[in-house]
Amino acid sequence: MLKSLLAQVKQVIQSLADNLKLPLFKHQTSYRASPSSKFSADTNRKGWGFSSVKGNRLISKSSRAITIAVIIMAAILAGHTVSAQTSGPLPLSKVEVPKPKNLGEFVVYVDAKGKRAEKAKESLLALGKSLFWDMQLGSDGIQSCASCHFHAGADNRSKNQINPGLVDTIFTTFTTGGGPNYQLKPEDYPFHKLADPTNISSNVVFDTNDVTGSQGVSRAKFEDVIPGSAEDKVTVLEDKVFNVNGTNVRRVTPRNSPTVINAVFNFRNFWDGLAQNTFNGVNPLGLRDPNAYILKATRPRRLEDVQVRLNNSALASQAVGPPVNAFETAAENTTVIAPLRVELAETSDAVKVVDAQGRSVENNPDSQLSENDTDSDDSSSRKPPAADSRPLRRFGRKLGKKLLALKPLAKQVVAYDDSVLGSLSNSSARSSKRGLKKSYEELIQDAFKPEWWQSNVVIRVNPQTGERTFLRKPKRRLNTNEYTLAEYNFSLFFGLAIQEYESTLVSANTPFDKFLDKDTSALTLQQQEGWKLFQNKACFACHGGSELTVASVSSVTQGGRIKRAPFGPRPAEDTGFFSIGVRPTNDDPGLGDNDGLDGNGKGNPLSEARLAQQGKFKDLLGEDPPTLNPPLSPSETVVADGAFKAPGLRNVELTAPYFHNGGQATLEQVVDFYSRGGDFGGLPVLNLTPVEKQALVAFLKGLTDERVRLEKAPFDHPQLFVPNGHPGDSTDVTDDGTGKATDSLLQIPAVGRNGGSGTANFLASSTVQ
Repeated sequence: MLKSLLAQVKQVIQSLADNLKLPLFKHQTSYRASPSSKFSADTNRKGWGFSSVKGNRLISKSSRAITIAVIIMAAILAGHTVSAQTSGPLPLSKVEVPKPKNLGEFVVYVDAKGKRAEKAKESLLALGKSLFWDMQLGSDGIQSCASCHFHAGADNRSKNQINPGLVDTIFTTFTTGGGPNYQLKPEDYPFHKLADPTNISSNVVFDTNDVTGSQGVSRAKFEDVIPGSAEDKVTVLEDKVFNVNGTNVRRVTPRNSPTVINAVFNFRNFWDGLAQNTFNGVNPLGLRDPNAYILKATRPRRLEDVQVRLNNSALASQAVGPPVNAFETAAENTTVIAPLRVELAETSDAVKVVDAQGRSVENNPDSQLSENDTDSDDSSSRKPPAADSRPLRRFGRKLGKKLLALKPLAKQVVAYDDSVLGSLSNSSARSSKRGLKKSYEELIQDAFKPEWWQSNVVIRVNPQTGERTFLRKPKRRLNTNEYTLAEYNFSLFFGLAIQEYESTLVSANTPFDKFLDKDTSALTLQQQEGWKLFQNKACFACHGGSELTVASVSSVTQGGRIKRAPFGPRPAEDTGFFSIGVRPTNDDPGLGDNDGLDGNGKGNPLSEARLAQQGKFKDLLGEDPPTLNPPLSPSETVVADGAFKAPGLRNVELTAPYFHNGGQATLEQVVDFYSRGGDFGGLPVLNLTPVEKQALVAFLKGLTDERVRLEKAPFDHPQLFVPNGHPGDSTDVTDDGTGKATDSLLQIPAVGRNGGSGTANFLASSTVQ
């Protein structure tokens, strides 16, 4: 069979050479099939930067010939691989949803039975859905997780959605629209325009490193939470980038927001893979952060710092990333958090603290600052953090302090027939009301084992030094720097609860899935032709398997975390991450960046192939690296710089704009991109015919689950108000009296399990092609 394949490849190359009158030669350039990247919003990368790099548009006939030969070779190989699998990929409904193996250490329902288990599972799911949609999460009392993921799990807003390419260093030029608060138009896309969209060598008419991101909060310094208030105490800071005539507008993320639907199948999350498969209970870094601890009540009067390790939990790792900047301050974090054991005396208020070696640690609650000193408005009275102190490592204490004092979804109507929250909603069939009947604290207690939330010991954190002291819970209201165990461990509850909710957002009821389940009439003849093209034009190399992405848990389980590319010089690459030339590498390093563990933009490589080269793989990831053939050399070039995670493609019809930079507005533009071989190298030229392009677009539209479009269960949701730019335009806004622009809020009505009419797609009123 191998000889037959090689003979076919040789014939293809010889035929191309004869037709184009080209000599045959050995070609060393690496070509890689591509993802149509559309996943994992990364709102919290360390620095933002800009580079205006223009690629060489000259591509020789010989290069193109070999390119076509290579891709046909890949298609032949892929075709034989597919034909060998008589059943083809399974429908998504038959793929097991990844779950942590040790979830039972934390949540009640795994080990419980009967009604108790059912109640615990329902409470965990309700907690996750509430936290995801709750507008009280944001420091402004408006911004929620769902604010960037409310439309098919993604973001369809088109005003004040441009970031001027801020990834590594500050650059303030808005090419698209000339400034923030701009209303995007169809003619703004694509962000790399060619005189002939079918020809990569044609003249560049327009190019920008701008990004279609998602608007978040205005620039401000977080001071503290205000118990009982959805809005935090902040100090507005001058924003030299996101302002209109000196008035701050909402900042925009430096990467496009992806869909959270089907994200549970990803081995890692965020565009650059920062959100690790192993959740450490604190932040996105997993095993990479040796100082991530939470507290456990190992006995009724004992607390211990423990490290948490939950596999298949990239969603939990992702969940705790975006809120970090809004709710923590660097001064509240020590360089190293030493693991401690805390003992509360049985008959007195005495608290004994020892370290991991059993040595006594000083613990004098009376020596701490008073509430008035701790929460003083005079920030000048606070000592600044040490010059070498780390940036944020702890997430959740302040967020726990805030949300556990608030009624869930208090600002939003929850439908009486919501598929998850209906039984907890204050609404009825006759009357729509805000909020839930249960508190966040009750949901946590129902869902999680008591050793993670029940204790009479209070943890006091000195905001100047990060030093912790422990005391018996007093008979007074706690200060905002004093935390119950439930507040202190809130990052654990937040991550696991949102993961539980997002794990239910699986869209397996598409025409494509019905087709895979032997219903041949589910796809039209044109869509079936598109599916054949999808497999034979090497799309399946990156968007393979039932999940339509090789960045999946199943793909990594079968093939390892790193592997060699199947053709060309076969460089090593992280499984599921590809550099396809959407933008020049210097615009955004993606996987080529570091994890930020050491602060100041420093840390270990995000690329796991580079970790293997440096001998850090096992230390930081907890397992030996896969053995590659040939073995990985410390000096060889790996695929990392400018590489991003290949997303799954279900519902892609609904999730424009596309790629990590949001630079393409329609599926037609995306297919043109692949057909011409990308924009900045990394892709083979496919030279699709107009008929083939139409068939591919038709197939991609066959990946839509109508439940997602119409917001039917499990995709129903509470009411939401999302910022939608500011009244005015990029030249004029209204100051609200605090230095920030007044908001325009878009209402997304609450819908129950039967759904509604859905929300419009990105620039839906336009006829952009």
